Amino acid sequence: MERASSGPFLRSLSESVPPLILQSDLSMVLETAHPRFEEMRDFLLPFAELVKSPEYLHTYRITPISVWNAAATGLSVRNVLSTLRKEARYGVPQNFETELKTWFGRCGMFRMELDENRLRLTCSKPRVFRGLLHDPALAGLLEDVDGKEGISFCPHGNRGLVKERLIHLGYPVEDHAGYRDGTPLEIHLRGQTIEGNPFSLRPYQVQAVESFYKGGTALGGSGVVSLPCGAGKTVVGMAVMEAVAAHTLILAPNTVALRQWRRELLDKTHLTEKEIGEYSGENKEIRPVTLTTYQMLTYRKSKEEEFLHFGLFEQSDWGLIIYDEVHLLPAPVFRATADIQARRRLGLTATLVREDGKEDEVFSLIGPKRYDAPWKDLERKGYIASVACLEVRVPFSEEERMDYLSMPRRQQFRFATENLEKNAVLSELLEKHRGERTLIIGQYIRQLEQLKSELSAPLITGKTPNDEREELYQAFRDGEEKVLILSKVGNFAIDLPDAQVAIQVSGTFGSRQEEAQRLGRILRPKSDGGTAHFYSLVTEATVDQEYGEKRQRFLTEQGYSYDILTPETLHEGGGCL
Repeated sequence: MERASSGPFLRSLSESVPPLILQSDLSMVLETAHPRFEEMRDFLLPFAELVKSPEYLHTYRITPISVWNAAATGLSVRNVLSTLRKEARYGVPQNFETELKTWFGRCGMFRMELDENRLRLTCSKPRVFRGLLHDPALAGLLEDVDGKEGISFCPHGNRGLVKERLIHLGYPVEDHAGYRDGTPLEIHLRGQTIEGNPFSLRPYQVQAVESFYKGGTALGGSGVVSLPCGAGKTVVGMAVMEAVAAHTLILAPNTVALRQWRRELLDKTHLTEKEIGEYSGENKEIRPVTLTTYQMLTYRKSKEEEFLHFGLFEQSDWGLIIYDEVHLLPAPVFRATADIQARRRLGLTATLVREDGKEDEVFSLIGPKRYDAPWKDLERKGYIASVACLEVRVPFSEEERMDYLSMPRRQQFRFATENLEKNAVLSELLEKHRGERTLIIGQYIRQLEQLKSELSAPLITGKTPNDEREELYQAFRDGEEKVLILSKVGNFAIDLPDAQVAIQVSGTFGSRQEEAQRLGRILRPKSDGGTAHFYSLVTEATVDQEYGEKRQRFLTEQGYSYDILTPETLHEGGGCL
């Protein structure tokens, strides 16, 4: 088993010098061997993004969105700079400090408030406002503009559009215009589940609710709560529903997640079956609590036609809209979101990472990150399982290596991910973990169908009927099925608390959120308190390995490290820590 080792020179160096190197491009390099590596990593996480994570040095970069999310949680530029000056090995570059002050300074510059029945937008620096008015898209959304005083008004329907345009221009808006209360609905959490098990909010869940709701004032009511899979994001959503006490629309990534929400609501609240509706292809129920999917909302007969079901947003006086797995929110739904800014909006996610780069739209239209719990901190406290992450680098056969090298690059990735040599490694891993409930997750159906045939294990894909999926998931929960093979459906919310091992045979290029979601399938604490295992099989010295390194970036940021194995070290006993 290969582990990062810094050697005596680096260790002695690390003990005598500050851990951070700040660079003029707003990046920061952190030495992993430094005694205070974890402390500094936790300091950086709220306001910086991990961009590179080799064994010895991790590189973080500050961006406007990362700063504005940090500011929304109460972090100040004074506190950030004070620590950076102390921990920077070679000091803080002048432009680094200037940009940081600029981005923090833009938070609160624009404020939106309710003025009688109108929305008033004010800018604390009128000169900046006058400059931005040269943007025709922004100017066209405003009315009664007073550039000298930095004051304007906008129609209620433009509330989201103004916020969206300003953040594109580099200026986040503090929205204090408040929210419609919606139709009242008493929602109470149970003190015990239907089966009689004690139930109460964990301390971090209480904190997440308070950070989002802020006592019902205009300062709260919109934003994102980020918690690891298995840490109870759904419970946070239900607790917010209790606080808001109004009709609620819940958007989920798929039908399985939708029905999981239904089960949780019935199990942990006093809501009845009649109060919960399902708006899907099978049912069109509008009830005080209505559940639907992103797929349903974005359905249309052709690209030229309107989205048929966007009217759902206005079919009840919703007091709260919950966006489950908000990192998957389809871009078209943003349009609808812009029109419903007067309603409280809660985004739930494990990874506020979007592969389409639309984090700014989540920020402006759903709201800033209100709460984020470090994964390793929750692991240390026993709220999520301890996980050993292992990457197994599988070589090609000599013949396949030659085929790979002769291919155009666009074909190389799939060829590498479907490397047949992975099958033997997979069989060995299954033997090592015989008797443990294991998920095999992959990208390509052809590869998964082959594994289904070889392993005689059930396969669940997007084409598997929902009823059949539920039966297989339940058989897995009951221990009747020890191994399940999952396509990309394994990336989404699935309640499989007893899964102990996840083996990833292929993935979506360098998707960080996919990696985190797949790890999340095994993060629920184990009844025996044991360690879960997450294996990623990549083909050695190929684009598969390159993308694997990119995929790991978010989890590395959260404090996870991947032990590197080869088939030989695995055979010698590696992998069962």
